Amino acid sequence: MTLTEKAKKIKLLICDVDGVLTDGKIYIGNDGELFKAFNVKDGLGIKMLLANGVEVAILTARSSKILECRTKELGITNVLQGQRDKVKGLQTLLATVNLSPEEVAYIGDDLPDYAVIQKVGLAACPSDSVEEIRHLADFESHRRGGDGAVRELAELILKAQGKWEETLEKMFLHPDPNARHRY
Repeated sequence: MTLTEKAKKIKLLICDVDGVLTDGKIYIGNDGELFKAFNVKDGLGIKMLLANGVEVAILTARSSKILECRTKELGITNVLQGQRDKVKGLQTLLATVNLSPEEVAYIGDDLPDYAVIQKVGLAACPSDSVEEIRHLADFESHRRGGDGAVRELAELILKAQGKWEETLEKMFLHPDPNARHRY
């Protein structure tokens, strides 16, 4: 099956966080505060998917309040943090949204993603992923983690599903003036 054929089937995108939605760096302040940077391009890609009926979920081994804030801002409701066994997390998400693995894309970058990325219909990774994950990916972004890799995958999915031009029209040429636009 081609990449486009796989992307046409996607109804849920599951994202890892560190190294995918962020550059993988964790900044720690003098008072022990943790800081992470998220890319607005990825946020916009997520918003475009959600606007087109493609669900987005988070599946991450770490837990953080920072992520809670970011996912709330983007409108992501399926957020599984502290998931050391990501395959179990995938099973939980599949049951929650009532989808088959073929209808799911997963984007991950490192060895904790190794088992789960093999269980979905479309496996994806940023360009700076470890070799083992790059080898398994159907789609390798030209972008690094935290630098638009999720956005590139979102565009691929929307274009494969024939929703790209309509998305540009409804979100950017003739946007709803009452819509909340925080990316």
